[in-house]
Amino acid sequence: MAVPIAVLDCDLLLYGRGHRTLDRFKLEDVTDEYLVSTYGFPRQFICYLVDLLGATLSRPTQRSRAISPETQILAALGFYTSGSFQTRMGDAIGISQASMSRCVANVTEALVERASQFIHFPKDEATVQTLKDDFYGLAGMPGVLGVVDCTHVAIKAPNAEDLSYVNRKGLHSLNCLMVCDSRGVLLSAETHWPGSLPDCMVLEQAALTSQFETELHKDGWLLGDSSFLLRTWLMTPLHIPETPAEYRYNMAHSATHNVIERTFRTIRSRFRCLDGSKGTLQYSPEKSSHIILACCVLHNISLQHGLDVWSAPATGHMEQLEEEYEQIESVDSEACRVRQELLLTHFS
Repeated sequence: MAVPIAVLDCDLLLYGRGHRTLDRFKLEDVTDEYLVSTYGFPRQFICYLVDLLGATLSRPTQRSRAISPETQILAALGFYTSGSFQTRMGDAIGISQASMSRCVANVTEALVERASQFIHFPKDEATVQTLKDDFYGLAGMPGVLGVVDCTHVAIKAPNAEDLSYVNRKGLHSLNCLMVCDSRGVLLSAETHWPGSLPDCMVLEQAALTSQFETELHKDGWLLGDSSFLLRTWLMTPLHIPETPAEYRYNMAHSATHNVIERTFRTIRSRFRCLDGSKGTLQYSPEKSSHIILACCVLHNISLQHGLDVWSAPATGHMEQLEEEYEQIESVDSEACRVRQELLLTHFS
């Protein structure tokens, strides 16, 4: 009796049962150098991900050649770090391009499910104080809980709401709002905003704003550039500094805020699927947002494992669009008072 083609394994059709896969040999069979050059990470890191995601990726299946969590993770890491579904990548682990795509989807969703575990602001007072102390050590800016900025990631033109994703350069993108600490660890990442929204509007609508206005603003503030409006919990630079104290404040602000720009460069250096060098993310806005967030989770996990790439060269076209705006000083009198008090207390 004829077997419906829909139930056949695409890997079986392409390669046959005898094709060798990584399911049939150990990671120990290859060197760390090979793993880093092909998948972007060493063996210890990959094994950690297998332990972390293995149960989620080991879904029941009727197929005789279900892809192991280990192979799924290698496929996804290969895509994240190279930005390509090249045939050679699938050949390296013995799966088809279609299976590569499914592996990326599975691993991405498993990482997104754990985003809050790895991306969050500290809660306890001692860790919050350490956060402030570390920022103060950079350039003498007190009370800083994080630095915030937006960056654009190019995506293919979506089927619906097309114009809302067109940024000022005429490209389709997602505008991603992120906050990091002094080491580049992400404390917040909202990756789903349409590229047409300017940074100030993204922040206005973001969960981050609600979080700070209801929970964290009494503990300190974020630092943002002049594309954002001054708030009691968000210190921005002065548009036209006039006094020595104002110049010192702006210099400390700029030196501290630069951490987020270095973090963006680090992320696009490590995860080439985001930097535009292989083209735009060929997914819907929702799936593209999840891929970006998955890379953010991996970024934080990699820093936990000591895999720091601050010194990596900038690459590609992951964009921080310079905001075109007419400088408007905040009408929030309380925010102005807080910044003025900061100037008088620490920079005069």
